[in-house]
Amino acid sequence: MSKHLASVLTTVNAPYSLQLDDAGLAYCLADLELAKQHPGHVSAFLGEVPLALQVEFAVVHHIPVPDLKAFAAAFSAWSGESYPLAA
Repeated sequence: MSKHLASVLTTVNAPYSLQLDDAGLAYCLADLELAKQHPGHVSAFLGEVPLALQVEFAVVHHIPVPDLKAFAAAFSAWSGESYPLAA
């Protein structure tokens, strides 16, 4: 993973003792039920990571961008938070 994509994990994991690796985060972004087990990580990804890096992370991890957008909308509906990707 590139250095700037590694910064995604730094942002997502910063406040948590449980650290997700890139595959773990990718799994969360592809499965709403799994994401609900790591809501802070997912919320940080969708709310704090720049949109361009969100898309690049998804592409690198073989998550189609339309699927990521649909996931963001579903996670937003579940969490009550609003995220740029969900718009």
